[in-house]
Amino acid sequence: MRSTVRGLNDAFRTTFVGGRVMMTAGIASLPRDVQAAILERVRTFNAFTEDNDPYGEHDFGSFEVASLKINWKVDYYDAGCRYGSENPVDPSQTTRVLTIMRADEY
Repeated sequence: MRSTVRGLNDAFRTTFVGGRVMMTAGIASLPRDVQAAILERVRTFNAFTEDNDPYGEHDFGSFEVASLKINWKVDYYDAGCRYGSENPVDPSQTTRVLTIMRADEY
């Protein structure tokens, strides 16, 4: 199951297809070129370690852009985005939500 979740998370994160991408107010207030750099870093992130990815699901990352520490997180909701997904390996039951935020907003 873990490898399936990881594959679905990687596919979503690298393409932004198959879920919803959300930016916090702190990210949305940045200049467009900085936002674009952040989005590209999220898409290409591959610095997963046991410290930042203890369950091997590739659902969290952190990096710096323009002297800002940025975090991103994938969460799993039901199809209506009201509750947590009961089965995150089933795309028909799960909406993935990728939230990109400044670390000071976490």
